[in-house]
Amino acid sequence: MKRIYLLLSVLIAMVFLGSHAVGAQKADHSRGTTEKVKVMSYNMHHAVGEDNRLDLERIAEVIEDADADIIGLQEVDHHWSARSDFKDQAKLLADRLDMFYTYAANLDVEPAEEGEPRRQYGTAILSKYPILTSENYPLTRLGNTEQRGLLEAVINVKGNHVHVFNTHLALTPEERELQIQEVVDIAEQSKGPQVIMGDLNAIPESDEMVPMYAHYKDAFSGQDDAYTYSAANPTKRIDYIFTSEDLGVQNSRVIDTLASDHLPITTEILLDGPYTYYR
Repeated sequence: MKRIYLLLSVLIAMVFLGSHAVGAQKADHSRGTTEKVKVMSYNMHHAVGEDNRLDLERIAEVIEDADADIIGLQEVDHHWSARSDFKDQAKLLADRLDMFYTYAANLDVEPAEEGEPRRQYGTAILSKYPILTSENYPLTRLGNTEQRGLLEAVINVKGNHVHVFNTHLALTPEERELQIQEVVDIAEQSKGPQVIMGDLNAIPESDEMVPMYAHYKDAFSGQDDAYTYSAANPTKRIDYIFTSEDLGVQNSRVIDTLASDHLPITTEILLDGPYTYYR
């Protein structure tokens, strides 16, 4: 009988303590603590710099020195060719920086020799935080132009599920007009905070950029000299970070480096979450 009473006492204590633990957790969430996350967009030009030298370690050092938490990379080779020593660049960078990553191949061709990996070229997202899901959406192309895509990753930032989109758009305004509208349409299907970044190959004043500015915040709004191309002589802005209205941004800047033909950009996003849904 004493053993039964003892077990009942333990169970009652566990229920009591458990209810207080849940209450404490809810109290923490109600405080709405802000998470600060540094985001970077970087067209890395398959790690060939303005000096025409292939140096993937130099790209890693740029990311490391910036102390970026989430990075959208464009022009990333995956066993593509001799220009990048047939390396898996996204994996090598993720391993070097101790990050999670996802890769999207927009070009995917047969290997040069049977038994070798497929040769791919595309975009990647690196993250200090776990990547829950990812998907690449092919974007419309006109004629026999290069296939472009929109890579989405849902990233868990301490309980906040952030939708991060990374893209590299076409060289012609006609294609970009279609692709930017597709980017907006795809991103708007996601619930919760969104970040859209990449090399859009368009200046802010161009007609095709109108849908982006109508639906998303430009992290570099008001900075008229945030030029990103070319790295050696930056005279125009074609690289961007946009966010949904529910995100705060601060400390947006362009990083001066010759590791690629583009300059990387960073901003700090402020999460007031928690946001715990995917769509």
